[in-house]
Amino acid sequence: MAFSTIKELLHSAGPKQASVARGWIKTRRDSKSLSFAELNDGSCRENLQVVFSGENGDFSSVLPSLVTGAAVEIQGDLVPSPAAGQKYELQARQVRVYGGCDPETYPIQKKKTSDEFLRTVAHLRPRTNKYAAMLRIRAELAYSIHTYFRDNGFHYVHTPIITASDCEGAGQMFTATSLNLGDMKSLPRTKEGEIDFSKDLFGKKTYLTVSGQLEGETLAMALGKIYTFGPTFRAENSNTYRHCAEFWMIEPEMAFYELPDDMELAEDFVKSITRRTMENCASDLELFAKFVEPALMGNLKNITENKYERLPYTDAVAILEKENARFETKISWGVDLSSEHERFLVEHYFKKPVILYNKPKDAAAFYMKLNDDGRTVRGMDVLVPRIGELIGGSERENRLEVLETKMADFNISPDAYGWYLDLRRFGSVPHSGFGLGFERMMMLITGISNIRDVTAYPRVPGYAEF
Repeated sequence: MAFSTIKELLHSAGPKQASVARGWIKTRRDSKSLSFAELNDGSCRENLQVVFSGENGDFSSVLPSLVTGAAVEIQGDLVPSPAAGQKYELQARQVRVYGGCDPETYPIQKKKTSDEFLRTVAHLRPRTNKYAAMLRIRAELAYSIHTYFRDNGFHYVHTPIITASDCEGAGQMFTATSLNLGDMKSLPRTKEGEIDFSKDLFGKKTYLTVSGQLEGETLAMALGKIYTFGPTFRAENSNTYRHCAEFWMIEPEMAFYELPDDMELAEDFVKSITRRTMENCASDLELFAKFVEPALMGNLKNITENKYERLPYTDAVAILEKENARFETKISWGVDLSSEHERFLVEHYFKKPVILYNKPKDAAAFYMKLNDDGRTVRGMDVLVPRIGELIGGSERENRLEVLETKMADFNISPDAYGWYLDLRRFGSVPHSGFGLGFERMMMLITGISNIRDVTAYPRVPGYAEF
């Protein structure tokens, strides 16, 4: 028999006989003549109330199996519910138990459970209201991102996950190899005794990507406007609430865009995907506003309704130096802003998102375009409440001679990046782009304070379970 999702049943146009629902029991309670179960299938936050009445059949043998966590199919009649807060309920006529559940050992009970404990049962935590809501929002946010770029003329491209290039120049990369590292004695060696990666599958040392930007630039030089949306990896031993070793990045690259164009796109992008998610995930966001972050809806309104402040780095430092007494890390010109500085600017000084730009060249990546002053580059960061840096981007250095000099300053071999330099040799144009960490955007949208809780299976130092 065909079945409907609980979301479909709760939004039905009218009562419906012979309805079929499938899902997992959230709770069950019994009275003298009736039993009531709350059924959820993940399609929405709301549960479907199922009523078991002796008038519709003998359920005495199956009721003991209808415990929290059990997977069932219920056939019955969808009727108007007399209870407040729910439009319909299902009057059960037949029950099928797909899989039972031992209530003594099932770790997801109807009680408040800590996030720390739920991380240890990450395979089951999506059955909680909070994490099911998070995953639905995550799905909607991803769809919103693809929709935004498609509606604005961007081409979705796929850049390599295995790469020989270190986009950030920080060296915090996972090595990707086919060599048997478990047998150190049999590894091929160079004359110096180092592992000889020329004998590896790709003939050189390769890594898991930290960014698709460099390859994305090559594609933007042919297609005009492109974006990537995929997993990236950082072998950084960081245990902060904002960092994971594996995360997803959205990276648009645009030919003929200069820094002001890049900033305008970043602001419009964040506002658009936030609005769409608010519209399509209202019920799930209500849960987070009620139980996780009381100021959530006000924060999201701030994100979507205010014009973002454009703030040169030098002006930011002038503001922050006056407040140095309150900061753990003292600020002066040339110092990269930390999270406490970023949050002060957006939460206390301007009270709205800020786009910080024209950063010091010594605190910026090699590919950022050098300004005429010789000491700053055309980089920009979008700073938002609670999170700090949400987006990092820049106008890219499109002048061959300047880029070669900057690469030399960073000790980057021009031989390894000859293909990247070719973009400046053959039809070079101004171009720009940025990167948005998907998990940080999820933290902004949901109010969840730890990045480990906005992804199904977090990968952080010391933890790669499931």
